[in-house]
Amino acid sequence: MNGYEARDSSAVFTGDLLETKPGFSASLTLDGSTVLIQPESVAKLQENMLVLDHGSVSVTTSKSFKVRVDCLTVVPTSDAWTQYDVTDVNRIVQVVARKNDVYVQREAAVRGPSPETAASQEGTVHEGEQHNYDESELCGAPGRPSGAGPVLNSKWIIAGGGAAGVGILLCVLLCGGSKTPISPKDP
Repeated sequence: MNGYEARDSSAVFTGDLLETKPGFSASLTLDGSTVLIQPESVAKLQENMLVLDHGSVSVTTSKSFKVRVDCLTVVPTSDAWTQYDVTDVNRIVQVVARKNDVYVQREAAVRGPSPETAASQEGTVHEGEQHNYDESELCGAPGRPSGAGPVLNSKWIIAGGGAAGVGILLCVLLCGGSKTPISPKDP
């Protein structure tokens, strides 16, 4: 949570950044809603909404708790108990309505496709159905980082971090992490 390891039970507040490691999930219990954040997910808690950067969440709500991914927002169509899943992997957003219907809406004031294409991608996902949305097509390409600080898109940070991790691993393997000579000619 916010870059620190969370203990078994931690208070979470609006604006907190939540990240789950491989093999671990997190459960948020809110007034009238429960959100299960699946392994390898990054999300930020907002007022009556979770902003999913990437990964997967399962929501059970009677308070119309929403999930936003980039320019798309998944909204329960009623205050009746609603269960739905939202997954964002490789810029494909998958919405599954498990109990009751959800509506997927696109923010109008954002870069992306023509109004006709966007309108055809919005709509209701009915109970028992799933629908995939191409985030790149509907919302445009992710913005490039403009400098250090919280304005960076975490997708760029993660991509950079992954590359750094590969570089460190290669250095450990090739920069003397082993007692075995790399070349039999130079012991």
